[in-house]
Amino acid sequence: MPNAFGAPEISVQEVATKIAANEDFILLDVREPDELSSAAIVDERVVNVPLSVLTQQRIAALPPAAQAKDAEIVVFCHMGGRSGQVTAWLRGQGWTNVLNMEGGIERWATTVDPQVGRY
Repeated sequence: MPNAFGAPEISVQEVATKIAANEDFILLDVREPDELSSAAIVDERVVNVPLSVLTQQRIAALPPAAQAKDAEIVVFCHMGGRSGQVTAWLRGQGWTNVLNMEGGIERWATTVDPQVGRY
């Protein structure tokens, strides 16, 4: 199902395949700190930059690797809404290789790895 922001999406299965293949990309988690203890994808590619921080600091909040406009970034949140917003915003700022993880960590937990937790 397309997100409300019209951001291009990638399925959780496709993200899991990219991780299993050890592909080089950034998994940008835009959830707030209080959400992280409830559910987490444990992988070195995961970088947490809460939406509240992005709203205040904008591009400066991104880690250096994500500041390159051609960086491959998969954005996720709880269910895909906030990450869809961030994906659309980054694309509007000129990023060319950013996708929203459809269904967020909730879909990940129900489809890929139930050990990540749910809330």
